[in-house]
Amino acid sequence: MKLNTTEDLHVREHELRRRLEVLEAEQQATAETEKLRLKELHWMHCPKCGQKLTTEKYLTVEIDLCPSCRGLWLDANELEAIMANDSGFLQSCLKILR
Repeated sequence: MKLNTTEDLHVREHELRRRLEVLEAEQQATAETEKLRLKELHWMHCPKCGQKLTTEKYLTVEIDLCPSCRGLWLDANELEAIMANDSGFLQSCLKILR
């Protein structure tokens, strides 16, 4: 059975859309896999020297420390949480950073 031009275009368009959906799904799965791989590779590692970070409790927050280069890393809003409980040197440092 020979398809007319309109039917042929419709079939081709449908096939292209299906292939595009498959390709997008594959790309999304690859992106998610790569995101997980990078997280496993870098999660809780020092950005300066690459060593595994440890966590220590300081006042009300857990800070991330590097035992190798002695770097100290804070997550979002942790500095403010520390500042809320301290009015000395750290408060002065925060004023300088703002």
